[in-house]
Amino acid sequence: MLPEHLLQETKQNKALLLYFFNNNCAPCLSLRPKVEQLIGEEFPLMKLIMVDSAVSPDANAHFGVFANPTLLVFFEGNEFYRLSKYVSVQQIEENISRPYQLLFG
Repeated sequence: MLPEHLLQETKQNKALLLYFFNNNCAPCLSLRPKVEQLIGEEFPLMKLIMVDSAVSPDANAHFGVFANPTLLVFFEGNEFYRLSKYVSVQQIEENISRPYQLLFG
């Protein structure tokens, strides 16, 4: 995915999570379905975009992503939170919950 397209998505969506992954990364593969489930169930108004780091190195460079998995959380076009490498679903939920509730509550 091109950085320009992702920038447009950050501006068009009130809440967005960019999930940078690599198919050769075991933590990426195990975390991915859990993140998809979390966003779908707990934060349904947040858009989730999966970015394959191997396919989109320009996007990695543009957003300063140097490790996988990396999750970038945007609210109203601004990067709000960044998680990288060893990430728990609980940690993701705790960091998204309050601003999500303030925005959509």
